[in-house]
Amino acid sequence: MNMPNSGDQSADALPPPERRSDSAFAIMWKEFLKAPFSAKFGFFVIFSYIFVAIFAPVIAPYGEAEIAGDQFELWSQQFLLGTDNLGRDMLTRIIYGARNTVGIALIITLFAFLVGGILGILAAVVGGWIDQLLSRTVDVLMAIPLLIFAMLLLTIFGTSVINMILIIGILDSTRVFRISRAVSLNVVVMDFIEAARLRGEGLGWITIREILPNIAPPLVAEFGLRFCFVFLTISALSFLGLGVQPPTADWGSMVRDTADLITFDDYTPLIPAAAIALLTIGVNFVVDWFLHKTSGLKDEH
Repeated sequence: MNMPNSGDQSADALPPPERRSDSAFAIMWKEFLKAPFSAKFGFFVIFSYIFVAIFAPVIAPYGEAEIAGDQFELWSQQFLLGTDNLGRDMLTRIIYGARNTVGIALIITLFAFLVGGILGILAAVVGGWIDQLLSRTVDVLMAIPLLIFAMLLLTIFGTSVINMILIIGILDSTRVFRISRAVSLNVVVMDFIEAARLRGEGLGWITIREILPNIAPPLVAEFGLRFCFVFLTISALSFLGLGVQPPTADWGSMVRDTADLITFDDYTPLIPAAAIALLTIGVNFVVDWFLHKTSGLKDEH
């Protein structure tokens, strides 16, 4: 009698394709379908902005700094949103503004989380004089309003994009430091952290395998909120002339350049302002839904 092959046994033991667990994408899609309308609207806004930012050179009818007509031309078939004070197409500037304003805000937020998150977790895990030194330094930096401090430093060091990323990123990392330290302190006192230390696990292993998974939800939610604050800060600085410099398209500077049109009942300046507000609302809708999902609360019907 022939004995069954072990390879055949292992093959038979595999579940049929239809019974295997869903992929991560399928799970995410199911969660998206169950999300409320506000979250779906927020995702639609975010992905629309991403699409416009990536394909700006293809979508825009003119070049970013191209003077296509006379200054302050009215809305027409040639210029759907009119022109600005230099004769540049407003629709083109709005499209390129999505790439510049949103892209710079995303880079600054990532930099702030990299710096603030690492230092916050380090302060909570190590403690002692390192925690005291970092915490008191952050307290000093947070004592000065961020926008005023950023304006002062940009005036001193210059208004280049690199300086803006470093200055706003470091100042905003103080907020990230506070929340990452606070949530990490709640985790480092848990029994499983002490058990990992007794097993002889290193600081890096404990941080990556034990602490990060447990503090990820509040940090992800904070990332969305911080992105909104950075986004609005850049727009405010550009409106004041200390942010993204011309001829680079930026929504904050576009509001400043066309602000005089309001006195002539031309509401063109409201278009870049609406673009800023819409993205802020969309991100907040997604953040609210994410917080609700990670909190463990049941949906109300």
